[in-house]
Amino acid sequence: MDKYLLPLKPSSPQNPKPLRRLQWNRCAIELNGRFEPKYRHEISSLLKQSYYEIGAFPHLYHIDSVPCQTHENMIDNGARFAGQMPIRKQGISAMEFDNKGIYLASVTRSGCLTVHDFEALYCQSSESLPSSKEDESKHLMHISLNQQLDVVRWNRANQDEVACTSVKRNEVLIFDIGYVSSNPVEVLRTRHTVTVHGSDIHKGLSDLAFTSMDDSRLLASDTYGVISVWDRRMGTLPCLELTTNSHSALNSVELNAENQIIFGAGKHGIIYMWDLRGGRGSAAFQSHKEVCYPPLTSLKLASMLDKIESLKAQSHIISKEIHSIDFDPSCPYQLAFHLDDGWSGVLDIYNFQVTHVHCPPPAWLNDSSTSSDLLYLRKPSWLPTFSLYAVGSTSDKGIHLLDFYPDPSSPCHVDHNENMERFPGVNHQNKQNRFVSLSEGFTACAAHPLNGTIIVGTKQSSLLMISQRHQSF
Repeated sequence: MDKYLLPLKPSSPQNPKPLRRLQWNRCAIELNGRFEPKYRHEISSLLKQSYYEIGAFPHLYHIDSVPCQTHENMIDNGARFAGQMPIRKQGISAMEFDNKGIYLASVTRSGCLTVHDFEALYCQSSESLPSSKEDESKHLMHISLNQQLDVVRWNRANQDEVACTSVKRNEVLIFDIGYVSSNPVEVLRTRHTVTVHGSDIHKGLSDLAFTSMDDSRLLASDTYGVISVWDRRMGTLPCLELTTNSHSALNSVELNAENQIIFGAGKHGIIYMWDLRGGRGSAAFQSHKEVCYPPLTSLKLASMLDKIESLKAQSHIISKEIHSIDFDPSCPYQLAFHLDDGWSGVLDIYNFQVTHVHCPPPAWLNDSSTSSDLLYLRKPSWLPTFSLYAVGSTSDKGIHLLDFYPDPSSPCHVDHNENMERFPGVNHQNKQNRFVSLSEGFTACAAHPLNGTIIVGTKQSSLLMISQRHQSF
């Protein structure tokens, strides 16, 4: 038997060959059965590089064989644009996936609410010759409400319900996707507010948020600096109003993961926080009487950015309107913000410090006009994993994929050091933010909650699908 055995090569103890660190990491994965956070961050660099546009679907839809209102406005605005007329009432204003990523709800400024079948849309985009026209027969719902729509949200506790609203109205329209009807199953309204002279004050609604603990409670921020809270079991008027001591618009509202703390942000660059745990707040949520109370605290974003020495040395920091705030699904203490000048960043809600900042070049530097952007509140989105944040560019047709990983190894971290020790076996050039070029201008986006596919809404009312190369659905 010995003759079949290969002789052992003599070892050289003088010059032992070191094992690569990457091999040890791979062995650690095999032993522990899980990826270490640092390793996942390194691998996410490869994920960023794989995204590209694979399909574009204009809103060329019909209702009863007649072009819908958004379709008509696209045709009308196309003629006006040829004559150098301004484009109005056009574009996808908001979109959101349901919890499982089966359906995508979108609304347009022209007043269309559409619920798309994601699998049908994805398969159509993955064909060798992607069609530029979506199969309308696959729509779960498509209705035209003859009013501007700016927000759409799924009920997190009842995925049969989708709600939409507008900055032009003080109503929340709730639809049941199981019913093929253009009439909402429920309409919620804000309370009337009057001036000292007795005239009504217009309060349009700018954002919505459902709680996840039950299907009856939801919140809406308005253009008068108030967040209304409804318990639908108690009626169609708010049971609670959260005030800001200011009458400036709130553009975005978010609930933390425990449904206990509410964050609102808006026009003057301030993030407000209301804590509903215990005492007056908890009693107010369950009371049958209308209750109003001010925020627990407020944070001026410009003052927090001014504390970052490296940023202060390069920029003159002034207050900017906050377009959007959003919690990181893979790191619940990271609250992302996006400003009207294109800046984005992260607020750590545990210590109330800005930990990440991305400052793209201003639009005027590229001779880009921002007049059309003033019509839209840009709505970015977190990807479901790796703390990647997708945000539209203010100067080019495209999106930035920003690395907001909660560690100084992130290129956007305020304490990032480019000369820090690098991970062996991974190209350091990949540890950068990625810009993905698009065929049309960005207004809003949503990321699939499971596979990370990004759907972008555009100023021309199209849906663009951004996916990964060699990805299988």
